Formats: sequence, C-alpha cells, structure tokens
Amino acid sequence: MWKGVRNALLLTALPFAMSGAAFAQEATLSKEAKEASAKIYFERCAGCHGVLRKGATGKNLEPANTTKLGQARLEKILTNGTDGGMVNFDDILTKDEIKNMATYIQMTPDVPPEWGIKEMTASWKVTVKPEDRPKKQMNKVNLKNVFSVTLRDTGEIALIDGDTKKIWTIIKTGYAVHISRLSASGRFVYVIGRDGKLDMIDLWMETPAVVATIKIGMDARSVETSKFKGFEDKYAVAGSYWPPQYVIMDGADLKPLKIVSTRGITVDGEYHPEPRVASIVASMIKPEWVINIKETGLIKLVDYSDIKNLKETTIESAKFLHDGGWDASKRYFLVAANASNKVAVVDTKDGKLAGLVDTKSKPHPGRGANFNHPKFGPVWATSHLGADVITLIGTDPAKHKDQAWKVVAELKNHGAGSLFVKTHPKSNNLWADAPLFPEKDMAESVTVYDIKNLDKGPEVINIAKLADLPETKAVKRAVQAEYNEKGDEVWFSIWAGKTDPSAIVVMDDKTRKVKAVIKDPKLITPTGKFNVYNTQHDIY
Repeated sequence: MWKGVRNALLLTALPFAMSGAAFAQEATLSKEAKEASAKIYFERCAGCHGVLRKGATGKNLEPANTTKLGQARLEKILTNGTDGGMVNFDDILTKDEIKNMATYIQMTPDVPPEWGIKEMTASWKVTVKPEDRPKKQMNKVNLKNVFSVTLRDTGEIALIDGDTKKIWTIIKTGYAVHISRLSASGRFVYVIGRDGKLDMIDLWMETPAVVATIKIGMDARSVETSKFKGFEDKYAVAGSYWPPQYVIMDGADLKPLKIVSTRGITVDGEYHPEPRVASIVASMIKPEWVINIKETGLIKLVDYSDIKNLKETTIESAKFLHDGGWDASKRYFLVAANASNKVAVVDTKDGKLAGLVDTKSKPHPGRGANFNHPKFGPVWATSHLGADVITLIGTDPAKHKDQAWKVVAELKNHGAGSLFVKTHPKSNNLWADAPLFPEKDMAESVTVYDIKNLDKGPEVINIAKLADLPETKAVKRAVQAEYNEKGDEVWFSIWAGKTDPSAIVVMDDKTRKVKAVIKDPKLITPTGKFNVYNTQHDIY
C-alpha cells in the first residue's frame, strides 16, 4: 500500500488519512483535503494532542469536545494561538489550511497501523558496517565543541563547528528531529525524527554520515544508549509515540532486538490505549534506563543487564510525563508532569519516588538547569508553558533536607510559553526562553538572571533583533539556550517561518553581548541544538 510513496512525511500521514475509519457526520473535507490536513496534524499537532487526539500537554481534541467549540471558534484558536503555549498558525498555515484543520479535528480520529519487529527489520539499513568504520578520527574538527542542530522543516540536522562557527555538514534525517543524543564514547550521534526515523551518525569520518538507520515507529521523540560501566553503547533504546512502545537495539548497528509495549493502566486506574514514551535517560550508577510514559504517569526503570529476562521497576508519579533532567549528583531524575502541574523526582539509586513537587502551570524544563542557590544550596530549575515563572526546586536531601524536593523560589520570566531553561557549571547566568508566547516581542526574547545576585532581577534581551534578519510576517522565535564546551558562550536558535531566513545567535555568556550570528540559506527553521560534550556528559 505504501509502495511508491515519495517521502517519509507522506508515508506517516497516509495511515491517518486512509485507515478506513468512519467519518463523523460533520465531516465535509474532500479526500485530498483530509490527507493534507492529516499530514499537517502529524507535523504540527500530534506531539501535544496525541495521535488519537486524547490530549496530554495539549487539550483533548476528540469530536465530543471540538464540535462543541464549532468551526468559527476553532479557526480563531488555530489562527491566534493560546496563552497556554499553543502557537499562532496564521504565519505557518494558509487560511484554507486553517479552515480545513478546524474541520478535520471535528472528525473521528483515524487509527494508524501497528509497527512491529517485522516492519522495523524491513526498514533497518546498515550503510557502513562496524568493521568498516574508521579506526581513528579522520578529521581535525574539535568534536567536543560540535553542535548537532535540528533543521525542523527540512528533515535534516546541521553539524556546526563550535570553534569556527561554520556549518561542517548537513545530513538528511527524519522529520523534525526531536533530540540528538551522544554515545557514551562521544563518537556517535543518534538522532530521532518525529516520523520515527532513527539515524546513527559517525563523527570520526572525514565528513560525518549516517552509518545505520531504522524506523522505530510512526511517531517518536526519544533515544538513548546504555551508559553504565561495562555496557557502554552495547544497546540503544528508542521510544515511540505511535505505536506506544520502546525498542531495544544493538548499539553498534541499530538491529532491533526487543520491543516492549507501554499500553496499560494510568495512575488514575483507567486503561489508556496510547501511553507514549516521552523521554529516556541512562543511569550512570546502574545498568538502567529511566523511561517516562506520558499518559499513564508511570516511570519505568528498565534493567538492561539481561534483555532476554527484562526487568522493569514501575514508579507511580503523575500525568502527563514529558521532559526532564538529572540533578547535579546524577542520582535523582526530575521530570515534568505538566498536565498535573507537578515535577516528579526519582531516586535512581533506591529505585523509588523521592518526591512529587507542586508547581505553577505546565512545567517544561527541557533538561532543566542545575546551580547552587546562594541561600538554598543545590537547586534544579524549570520554566513553564503555562506560567511566566522559573521554578527552583531544592535537590540536596543530605545537607539541605528542609529544602529538598520543594519549591524554594520562583523567578519572574518575561512570558509564559517557555520551552527551555539553561545554565552551565562555569556560568553565573540562568537563561530562559518563551518562544510559544503569543506576543511577538516576548517570543523573540529571553530572560537572563545573575545566579549570584538573583534579587537584582532579570535582564530581558530580544535575541531575534540581534540576528538582524529581514522583516517578514513570521514571528522569529528565540528558542533553546545551549552552551558550548567551555561554558563561555550560549547559542540561541532563531526559529522563523519555514520559507523565511533563520539564524543562530551566539552570545558571550559573561558580557551578555552578541558574539556571532550564524546565517546560511541552508539553516531552515533551526530549533534544538545539542553540544557534543555537554550532551555526552549531561551537563546543564
């Protein structure tokens, strides 16, 4: 049925549009308009609202809810966005596309097919076998300071030399790569697209290229390798949004070895058919992965020491689990349960929940940020999609027991709609963005605090203006601070329209002044950036 499909996006969209599910009575879309809307929904909406539209970070969009709002109201919401973190689509979609999307989400959701070991194996390709790969680094680039940059709308990543600020190479990948993770060795970059395509890139090659690839599902967000001593890069693991499952692969060539479903009962005691794998990190103190299951609110500690007899420790937390990061000790993992307005804290040494912290609306930390608070000691920070604050949570139960796993302070952010907060052990600054805030100036700006003098208040900097890009209709969203290897530069993506010039702005972390602007016609909608050294060692 898929033979001759011209690209991976259409491949992913077709099952949604052609599964044969019954049309809702309100449906008025032609076959072509429905297929186009299904493709847009997958690319722009499914991540927050779910393949089956049952909601998570975004609201439930099943017909029982959307038909109550009606066509005109839905078109207005799509056009203008919301204060809760949904972007305005009037600079992304045409009026006809918005109109069709408003109709599409009033129709019965189509259920895409499953994706098992047979389908994975058929998609698996090893382009350079492990024995044929370089035995030493074949280029002279400082690999520790390379950035893997997502080019969202072209289905590519750009590898940028952080020393020279030059694009080293651009590599075709899956659509809208969600994350780049490094092997334990720092040699291989594993990138996973929202279309479920996982690519393994070898940085030792004269010009880095994909050496193995596999499609692990229809929709995905997370990938990691085994990091515990003695298991370094023996396995890779990737989690998918659809089907709801994770797959364990050979770390050297991505051969699929074992699939584990995540369907099951939520923390509220109800069955859920689509519990998506939100984020995965590897423990350094046990042969375990921390796998966060979004809709169920369950955190799985997966022991990979014997995958034939796989053991899972299931920890109840709260819904809907999303992104998170380690505390400074790398013992505790903190993950946002953004629909519950909580942050769950997992003690990976003892294998249990250490805390469930109430926060403001929709925490969204990325990996978060660790630093020593002048008063409260070690803290971990998250910003929020639904509130204009940066929340600080105490993380030292040994020396600061009274502050541990509690909100010790809230700092003012310049707006809600934040996706990332960031600092570095060598920095005195704490940066936060707000790219999904509906006001243009706020979406283009960032907040920065002096960690040593938090009472001084923040400085708000319009990063987009520093890029000196031509004026267009699209909002130039400043997104995701990422430090260089040395911790003296912080890089921001300027995420403009998919046909507009974009850029990366490099700030001097000490002076907070622009140091360089990376522009290139090939930099199409840059979003996430992952410095090799900082990602390899989980420095944030």
